[in-house]
Amino acid sequence: MTVRIGITGAAGRMGRMLAEAIAASDTPARLTAAIERPESTLLGADMGELLGGEASGVVISADLAAVADQIDVLIDFTVPESTLAQAAICAERGLPMVVGTTGFSDEQAQALATATAGMAFCQASNFAPGVNLTFKLAEAAAKALGDSVDIEIVEAHHRHKIDAPSGTALSLGEVVAEALGRNLSQVALYGREGRTGARDSETIGFSAIRAGDIVITADIPLAARCLEVGAFALGTNGREFTPDSIGGALATREIKATLRETGTATGGPRPIGARERSRFSAELDRLAHRALRGETSADA
Repeated sequence: MTVRIGITGAAGRMGRMLAEAIAASDTPARLTAAIERPESTLLGADMGELLGGEASGVVISADLAAVADQIDVLIDFTVPESTLAQAAICAERGLPMVVGTTGFSDEQAQALATATAGMAFCQASNFAPGVNLTFKLAEAAAKALGDSVDIEIVEAHHRHKIDAPSGTALSLGEVVAEALGRNLSQVALYGREGRTGARDSETIGFSAIRAGDIVITADIPLAARCLEVGAFALGTNGREFTPDSIGGALATREIKATLRETGTATGGPRPIGARERSRFSAELDRLAHRALRGETSADA
């Protein structure tokens, strides 16, 4: 059975990547609907031609409701306002939905959860296996080192990304906060300026870089004990986290997970305790082996 897929934001950066991934996939799936905002200049364009190929017969429209009976699942990587509007239509039609949109306010996130409560629904801040592996590594590091570390999350994305910190960075913060028994909403600090005073020991800091065509980088320096967990995701030819561009990511080095000792601002490197190193290394090995066998973070 062929799965019929619809994409919202189909003419945008991520929408085109998703459409290309569907076209190149050897799974029984095909793009059957492409949705864009009503003011888009590409309404009426053929998706096949938009991607540089032959006409596919999938014409970009602005009305999901009009084409809902032509799809089996909707993929939405847009903006919160659009996602909420499409979720209402999907809920009314009983149409499954996959959401990768980030930047929701607390109120929007709750509205989305309410709207999709009775339907098949999948949401993630990042669908890349390597990044989800990094979530587990960050959790392991936080549990191993506990309150002895100061946590800062530094992330970088391309200049077109409109929300900061990224959903991936926020997910990393949530993972670490939960591992340490903290409430991220109470301890998060987004950027610093001026005379900030001494750092609170429970703070989880966020810094965001937006420049060029960076796909994504995310570092978590655990400063007090000189441990840094990093994830660097480099898409093929600049492509982001579509299924084909991340296949075999660890083996092809598209995604790298690193563990390294760093110096401190107060006098050079300090050794990590043997017990902590052993615990974290064991967890790193376990998760890396699962990833290489193609198991997901949910299996861990």
